[in-house]
Amino acid sequence: MKRIKQLFNEFSVLQKNLPPLVVAMFFLSIVSMNLLANKSINGLPGWLALDCGIIFSWVTFLLMDMIVKRYGMRAGNFLSFAALLANLFIALMFFIAGVIPGTWGESYVEGSEAIINAALDGTIRGTWFVLLGSSVAFFLAAIINNALNYLIGKAIKQKNFGEFALRAYVSTFIAQFIDNFTFALIVSHNFFGWSMIQCVTCALTGAVVELLFEVVFSPIGYKVAKRWERNKVGQPYLDYLAKKEAT
Repeated sequence: MKRIKQLFNEFSVLQKNLPPLVVAMFFLSIVSMNLLANKSINGLPGWLALDCGIIFSWVTFLLMDMIVKRYGMRAGNFLSFAALLANLFIALMFFIAGVIPGTWGESYVEGSEAIINAALDGTIRGTWFVLLGSSVAFFLAAIINNALNYLIGKAIKQKNFGEFALRAYVSTFIAQFIDNFTFALIVSHNFFGWSMIQCVTCALTGAVVELLFEVVFSPIGYKVAKRWERNKVGQPYLDYLAKKEAT
């Protein structure tokens, strides 16, 4: 009980010191990523399988890199777990909305109202194995991303953009591969008949695309993280951790 109380106390201090806009963006990116994962992207080469969730997934991992840079690995894990719980809650609300009798505005197409309405309800409700796969994949990837990011940063003494980029690129690529592969293994392999080669190929190509997003937007993440440092954003939380380690 004492350990649990300490964790709650630490999370309480953390949530008071995280920029609200960053937390909001983090939560929204995860919810949007999982919702848009229902739509695949057509017109791509046969070896590249992507869904529309990629529009937001890079935001999630870049924000994690920024948080770990300033607040540390534990903060990244705390926020990832809280976001996972929030996503499950939103998924429950979407499920309830999907089973409530009613008509979607987009379904008013003569002769196809019932089909379109049912399809929209099915999309908003989601499927239990997709939710399970995405939840397990995200949390596992988040833990790996935060740990790698922190350990690489700890090993490099010169703190500049090169350090931020290296820890962000390596952690993002490996964690995204784990995320994609875990989801493909749980969902695509078991429910859609994907072969193991397809699962690995999809995970690898998806991780490469995610890495490209990270390369493009990491300079922005670095500048924001450095501004937090200069303005001592979140300093009470860092002081709390230092005091905790000293006792």
